[in-house]
Amino acid sequence: MCEKGIVPFSAIIEPFEIIEDGSTFAENALIKARTIYEKLGGDTLVISDDSGISVPSLGGNPGIYSARYAGEGATDKDNLAKLIEKLKVAGLQQTPAYYTAAIAIVSKYGEYVVHGWMYGDVIDERRGEKGFGYDPIFIPEGYEQTLGELDEKIKAEISHRGKSLKMAKPILQMLLSKEKDND
Repeated sequence: MCEKGIVPFSAIIEPFEIIEDGSTFAENALIKARTIYEKLGGDTLVISDDSGISVPSLGGNPGIYSARYAGEGATDKDNLAKLIEKLKVAGLQQTPAYYTAAIAIVSKYGEYVVHGWMYGDVIDERRGEKGFGYDPIFIPEGYEQTLGELDEKIKAEISHRGKSLKMAKPILQMLLSKEKDND
């Protein structure tokens, strides 16, 4: 395993496109982790994620297409505008939604995936300039402000990604322990 700590794959090998053609966040996270693991080969541990927002009243969209909801090459603002438009067309000023983050871990000891979720509502108007992506229209459960308005510390405590990383920690500790046992 890497003694350098956590490093992005682009610091080790030339960046390249990974085709995410899975049908779930977990499948796409595994596709990314497996692809990098195979490129790096040998004694590596690869962690990747796939995440997005789902709106059940819109058929679960954008879901796994969150990053490209408005099309290939779309910006965060384009994706946000499309979701707001879809909410307005459906006559939804506020409706339940949730963020999902799948963290995949691939190593010589196996493959693992954990999930974290953040539940709340989406609204049909932007509020706040903090965060990115769909944050200006997502109000987490128990709050009245959008993620675009909330303090970054609060967001970090309740985020889907933070929850999934906490769940990944014991797996990483187990894998590091296995590595030490085999030294």
